[in-house]
Amino acid sequence: MLRRILPFVLLAFVLAACSATPDRASSGAAGGTAAEAADGIGAEGLADGDIAQSELEGAPMPGSQEDLEINVGDRVFFAFDSAALDEAAQETLDRQAAWLMQFPDLTVTVEGHADERGTAEYNLALGERRAAAVKNYLVAKGIDPDRILTISYGEERPVDPAHNEAAWALNRRAVTVVNVVN
Repeated sequence: MLRRILPFVLLAFVLAACSATPDRASSGAAGGTAAEAADGIGAEGLADGDIAQSELEGAPMPGSQEDLEINVGDRVFFAFDSAALDEAAQETLDRQAAWLMQFPDLTVTVEGHADERGTAEYNLALGERRAAAVKNYLVAKGIDPDRILTISYGEERPVDPAHNEAAWALNRRAVTVVNVVN
């Protein structure tokens, strides 16, 4: 009789082991904000022992920098010697504002950049005007100004170091960066 029951008992143990989910800490998965970690709930409202659907599918964690970059757009571009937001920039910022409304505990830093033309001092000032233009637009869309920091890097952090119009166009930008809370 033991020979007949033993395979079923072993099968039950194997199925029970397969149905257990790994702990987030041991699986290396990142979990939401500090507040969510403190109360044991992940960004998706799941207990820490559960695996989020987005993690299973390789999608970015909601509210992360990767989520902003992939699903919303983290940067806007400017014309030469300008801090004016064109229609494409406004569309991106409309999406950013809606995204920020979904994650009211997040803060961001808007980085203003310029191309290499002009003096270092002028480009720092231009980068600051660009970052301020983005902040002002987001605030006008309902985002609390205390959630948005600005900084200018001027020409110091080019995304493309080439010395031509294509590179300069990429370098004339403002980038929204999610602040990480430790």
